[in-house]
Amino acid sequence: MEREFMEYDVLIVGAGPAGLAAACRIKQQAERCGQEVSVCVVEKGSEVGAHILSGAIFEPTALNELFPDWQERGAPLHTPVSRDEIYLFRTADKAQQIPGWLVPATMHNKGNYIVSLGNLCRWLAEQAEAAGVEIYPGFAAYELLFNDQGGIGGVITGDLGVDRGGHNKAGLYTPGMELRASYTLFAEGCRGQLGKQLIARYTLDAKSDPQHYGLGLKELWEIDPALHQPGLVLHSTGWPLTEASGGAFLYHLENHQVAVGLIVDLSYRNPYLSPFDEFQRYKHHPVISQYLQGGKRIAYGARALSKGGLNSLPNMVFPGGALIGCDLGTLNFAKIKGSHTAMKSGMLAADAVCQALSQGRAGDELDAYVEGFRNSWLYDELYRSRNFGAAIHKLGTLVGGGYNVLEQNLWRGKLPLTLHDRIPDHLSLSPASACTPIEYPRPDGKISFDKLSSVFVSNTAHEEDQPCHLQLIDPELPIRDNLPIFAEPAQRYCPAGVYEVIEEEQGPRFQINAQNCLHCKTCDIKDPAQNITWSTPEGGGGPNYPNM
Repeated sequence: MEREFMEYDVLIVGAGPAGLAAACRIKQQAERCGQEVSVCVVEKGSEVGAHILSGAIFEPTALNELFPDWQERGAPLHTPVSRDEIYLFRTADKAQQIPGWLVPATMHNKGNYIVSLGNLCRWLAEQAEAAGVEIYPGFAAYELLFNDQGGIGGVITGDLGVDRGGHNKAGLYTPGMELRASYTLFAEGCRGQLGKQLIARYTLDAKSDPQHYGLGLKELWEIDPALHQPGLVLHSTGWPLTEASGGAFLYHLENHQVAVGLIVDLSYRNPYLSPFDEFQRYKHHPVISQYLQGGKRIAYGARALSKGGLNSLPNMVFPGGALIGCDLGTLNFAKIKGSHTAMKSGMLAADAVCQALSQGRAGDELDAYVEGFRNSWLYDELYRSRNFGAAIHKLGTLVGGGYNVLEQNLWRGKLPLTLHDRIPDHLSLSPASACTPIEYPRPDGKISFDKLSSVFVSNTAHEEDQPCHLQLIDPELPIRDNLPIFAEPAQRYCPAGVYEVIEEEQGPRFQINAQNCLHCKTCDIKDPAQNITWSTPEGGGGPNYPNM
């Protein structure tokens, strides 16, 4: 098919912290060197920030490097952390506060800020556009574009106006556009559609451990001003995750708002576990509910996160491009933070791109990015935390947590020992016959809620008459295999009610409610047969998070 095209020096896929930091850095470096470098950013969300979801406690290390004058520029870092509280939840109503000396040093937050990462990305986009970057929200990068040498030459955006059956709608069909570039940086976030394809095509993960994931669920609440303590950071472990590892948080932002959330490691074994329902009952713990009573939930969302760390990093470069941010997997799980590391990876890639362009190169591998990463504080930080997740996976929450306290507080992550977890998350499920079903309490509509009302406050919207973006490699497998063996876990691990098993007279039927999809990618990760492939729907579809 003949497609219209646009050409740039650099194309960036994804307007998150990594992609926008890279865009800003390229323009800064180009200005310093007197270069003219054209930069384009495409973003599948309806606007910058619409698909951004994070806790978020923000460490400003990378921002200080990128914009030393960020305060004068009005960066939305309004709430410095004032106090850390960390708890072990023993039961549904009992908790023990953990003294600071028993907490891994990486989890102390002095000097950090409680932020809306969505708003920070909106601000970064403003800085990028002021520097001359072209940003196009509502355009989904759907397909890789290859050059004549077999390297990456850009991307093709998704077609618009295609109906559910794959037919072009009369008067509405618009073919996707080729966006060509000398170098393309992929910053799609965790389990990016194109990043996944690149890793497979170039076997970028041949020498790394399998990536490991968590599912983060979050709500934003307005609470009673008398209960609000700006800057208070509360973390917990233990209950309700008795059959999974993970942790939870409650952060007091500005404007009488709190962010409350739960992270469930996707290495759990019991197929009856529902991360969404674990989150809903978590909020009823007295330590948490004391702040939510009488409040109002104003937003909900969910997103998978890459938590394998340094041991799971794939090769980051290939001909014509590079992976950055959570597409690469730079989150520091020991800190429960990934925004500063994502930004730094984008900045390192930007430096390598500018060097290559100044030398008249195009379409080759950005080896300077790999070298810069190895010599950066980012590598050192990820190296020091390389054992954190593996220790919990292999030793359990309490013993693994104790190991992490010793390694981080006494040896500062420099023990000459590296732990590995080589079992992919999708292979961790036990058969349903070996597990006990979990009975979850009914939501009360005040503190806890059901999935459909939660999807409503995520402002999720998709064009209904379009091809389903959740593709089954084998449409019969969910009922034929997953249902009898694993009680079809998709109906529970999805935090948006996308997957259902409908009992009908002729037998059970697997139903996909694609319009509910939050783009969290959990199905692409956790399906035990790897039978579900998540792909981008029409640009602009999905959640529309306000300030998550």
